[in-house]
Amino acid sequence: MHLDMTKADRIMAILLALLGLAMLIGGYQMDRLEIRQIHPASIPGLVPMILGGLLVLCAFLLFSSAVEEAKQQDHDEAVELTEADRKEKRALWRNLIMCALWSVVFALLLVGNMPFVIACGLYISVFYAIFATDEPVRSLQPKAIALLLVKAVALGAVASIAISSLFRYGFLVRLP
Repeated sequence: MHLDMTKADRIMAILLALLGLAMLIGGYQMDRLEIRQIHPASIPGLVPMILGGLLVLCAFLLFSSAVEEAKQQDHDEAVELTEADRKEKRALWRNLIMCALWSVVFALLLVGNMPFVIACGLYISVFYAIFATDEPVRSLQPKAIALLLVKAVALGAVASIAISSLFRYGFLVRLP
């Protein structure tokens, strides 16, 4: 079975654009809090509206990229996959599966079972450690592995503190 990735990207772009538009419209239609003397900029739908707009923008970029890729594929149709291409394709699938699994572990096991700032830091640190290098970890020198882990922990700590602070103090959301 051959997958036409450019067609899949175009279909996904349309679906993401529809989802983004629904988020934008839904966020706009949410109740306002002005009745309770709360600043108009703190409407509950502000974040969904922003995310919906950004999702529409990303969908547009994905669609235009897929159209360009389709044009390029028309020129390269006769080229056969080499062994290096097959290896790269397997690595891409492995990365996708690893990303999805780690995200599910974060959502289902980490969040709610430990403080959010720790769960977020752990998620970001492990994610960075997994995807920061294209080389297999077993081929790295011990010094490079140690440096990678230090960077991962530092990035996870800084990012989780920033994310938690933004949600707690900027969006006034109580985190688990």
